[in-house]
Amino acid sequence: MHEVDRRTLLAAGAALAAAQAVRAASPMGTAVGPVRPEWPSLVDHYRYPDWFRDAKLGLWAHWGPQSVPEMGDWYGRFMYQQGHYMYDHHRRTYGHPTVEGMKDIQNRWKAERWDPDVLIARYVRAGAKYFVALACHHDNLDCYDSRYHAWNSLRVGPRRDVVGTWEKAARRAGLKFGVSNHAAHSWHWYQTAYGYDPVGSHKGQRYDAFRLRKTDGHGRWWNGLDPQELYNGPYAVAPPGLASTEAMNKWHDQHDGQWVETAPPGARGRSYVAKWLLRQTDLIARYKPDLCYFDDYELPFGPVGLEAAADYYNRSIQWHGKIDVVLTAKQLKPNERFALVQDVERGFTDHLWEEPWQTDTCIGDWFYNRGRLTDRSYKTAEEVMQRLADVVSKNGNLLLSIPLPGHGAIDSEEEKILDGMSAWVAVNGEAIFGSRPWRRFGEGPTTPAAGMQNEGAAKPFTAQDIRFTTNRGALYALFLKWPSGAATIMSLGRGQVPGTIERVTLLGGGPIPHRQDEAGLHLDFPTNTRGGFVPAVRLDGRGLA
Repeated sequence: MHEVDRRTLLAAGAALAAAQAVRAASPMGTAVGPVRPEWPSLVDHYRYPDWFRDAKLGLWAHWGPQSVPEMGDWYGRFMYQQGHYMYDHHRRTYGHPTVEGMKDIQNRWKAERWDPDVLIARYVRAGAKYFVALACHHDNLDCYDSRYHAWNSLRVGPRRDVVGTWEKAARRAGLKFGVSNHAAHSWHWYQTAYGYDPVGSHKGQRYDAFRLRKTDGHGRWWNGLDPQELYNGPYAVAPPGLASTEAMNKWHDQHDGQWVETAPPGARGRSYVAKWLLRQTDLIARYKPDLCYFDDYELPFGPVGLEAAADYYNRSIQWHGKIDVVLTAKQLKPNERFALVQDVERGFTDHLWEEPWQTDTCIGDWFYNRGRLTDRSYKTAEEVMQRLADVVSKNGNLLLSIPLPGHGAIDSEEEKILDGMSAWVAVNGEAIFGSRPWRRFGEGPTTPAAGMQNEGAAKPFTAQDIRFTTNRGALYALFLKWPSGAATIMSLGRGQVPGTIERVTLLGGGPIPHRQDEAGLHLDFPTNTRGGFVPAVRLDGRGLA
């Protein structure tokens, strides 16, 4: 075992002991049940819920205070890095980060145009079978009625239980409800807030996280709140005297990085991890989510993450009489994929998986970016449905975020995308929802490379790219681009598959003339006169599915 791994395990073990000690004196403990906080126990008890396998599509409101500047992702880190365009925007718009910090952006999040019931109704029409609310991002604001963290949306910003309001709206609409927890990374992500400008009129003056304490809030909007609780404390503070933005950025890259999976160092780190577990179990107990998304490789903080998983599964047994929930994480080892669901962020698989999985992506940036509207760079409805067909054919689900501005109302382009999804689902939904994979996922020249964060390298799909699903005895072929005239499904050549093809029907368009030979199933596709996309063909016969 590497020395760094040994240290990580020791720190996580100490944090777990600290969490257990805190819970012993707390009314909120981890749930008691048959599932133990060990990988073999998770594997032995877990079964993928049927509702998740049937659902196929979830929509996600990756929404919080970082949506307010409308600049995209990771604003709370980059606004503290001189030379970054988000830093420049922050100075021009809000003031210098020595005074106007991320704490103040959080309080600017008012959600004044947010109507969750209207949004959820749109998501249902677009095909969503589950809805996920962001519970806490790296910016460390709990967007819910948090028992253990004072920096929450009832005391800051909207002054509302955002997660709780989403939860009620989703369940009223008949959706399964999920939450996402990204807080394990907050401790290192926020270390730029303890830095300073290396050059310029504020040279060497530390940003607000370094200077402010609870007593400094007297007479301010944040009176009674401790900024150090929000910014997590100084774990990796840039030394004085760095003389350039390049030197500052290099220092941060080397010391706090941009993605750290380990527990924080020292006694304060153990307290941080213990509190993370308390916040996580509180979130689960309070809202009883059907799905919980961890933004982590494997589980957060080793044994602490295992305890969080066991707590969730044991609570599900108490609620449902069985484990009927989904817990997702990333980069799982093969055996771990039978204890929870692997999530592939903004990525693909190049083969049909034996076990269910999920990919999560967004039509734009994770947090709202006004530039996506002005330059029309969102994913289109066609691209979304191409992605859905590709994922479902490989035994996966698609979790899609529709980014909301800080005020909480989607923009005009997002409305068009959701309307396009709704129109497609109304015609072709039977090929997706409740379906299962066929014996092969599909055919065609475009098979995106497996991996995370590789959407940008994917080539456009063609009319020769076809994906298969089965549902209630029928076989479906989804063409990722609309064919022009004749089309051939080579996987369905005579003698290549058992059974017989008796009818071929274009969903929403009626029967299609067809013939079958050794080269494939040949279809006379109608002309696309209505701007349709990703047409689905139903094949009925004997022994096909």
